[in-house]
Amino acid sequence: MTDTPQNFRCEIEGGIATLRLDRPDRKNPLTFESYAELRDWFRALPYRDDVKAVVFGSNGGNFCSGGDVHDIIGPLTKMTMKELLAFTRMTGDLVKAMINCHKPVIAAADGVCVGAGAIVAMASDLRVATPETKTAFLFTKVGLAGCDMGACAMLPRIIGQGRASELLYTGRSMSAEEGQAWGFWNKVVPAAELDAAAQDMAARIAAGPNFGHMMTKTMLNQEWSMSLEQAIEAEAQAQAICMQTEDFTRAYNAFVAKEKPVFEGD
Repeated sequence: MTDTPQNFRCEIEGGIATLRLDRPDRKNPLTFESYAELRDWFRALPYRDDVKAVVFGSNGGNFCSGGDVHDIIGPLTKMTMKELLAFTRMTGDLVKAMINCHKPVIAAADGVCVGAGAIVAMASDLRVATPETKTAFLFTKVGLAGCDMGACAMLPRIIGQGRASELLYTGRSMSAEEGQAWGFWNKVVPAAELDAAAQDMAARIAAGPNFGHMMTKTMLNQEWSMSLEQAIEAEAQAQAICMQTEDFTRAYNAFVAKEKPVFEGD
C-alpha cells in the first residue's frame, strides 16, 4: 500500500510506514507545505490500524537540511509577529503530532541532519545513523535561539544538559560517533545498511504487542511531568489495562505451549 502525500514520499508494507522527504537535490529541506502535511499525517496516525511502526528515512544520501532557505527563511523575514507565531506553533505541532501518534517512530538518518531535520530525529523514539551523519541544531547560526520545536526540553533528556547546551548555543555539528556515545543515536551502521537496519528494527517492533507499544510511548512522554509516585501509579494503571488485552493471553498460552507468541494488537 502507498499513501499519496503531496510533499513527501510514503510507502506502507507489513505494517511499517516509511516516510522520506523528496527533494534530494536540495538535501531534503522542509517547506511550509511539508511541515503542515507531515503534521496532519502524524495526527491521523492513531486512527490507522494498517501502520504499526514508522521509519522516517533518508533520500539521496541525506536526511533533512532543515527549513528551506528560500521557501521558508526568506518569507519569515517579511512576516508580522502574528504570522511568525502561527508558523512556530505549526512547526511545534509536528513534534507534538509525532509524540502523540501512538506508534513507535524510527529516524534513519544519513548525511545532513540539521535544523528542523535534527528536531525530527530528536522527536523520534529510536534513531539510526551512518558514520557520515552530521547533526546540528543550527538555529543560532541564523540569529535565532536554540529553543526551537521543543529542543531545550527534549535534547537534554536524551544527551544530558551540558552536551545539549553546547550544541544549542554553538550550533556545531555532532558527529555520528559523538551522537552514539552520548545516546542520541541508538545504532550507527554503514550507509549501505541504513535502510535494512531501520526496517529490521521497525519489523521487530511491529511484530510485538502494539497496544502495549502504544502504552509504552504514552507513558514515556507523560511521565516527564510526573513525580516518581505519580509515575509508578500511572504505570500500574497502564499495565493493568494491558493485562486485559488478548495479546497478554496469547503470550501466556504460547509460553505454556512452548511456542513464540503471535501478537495481533488487541
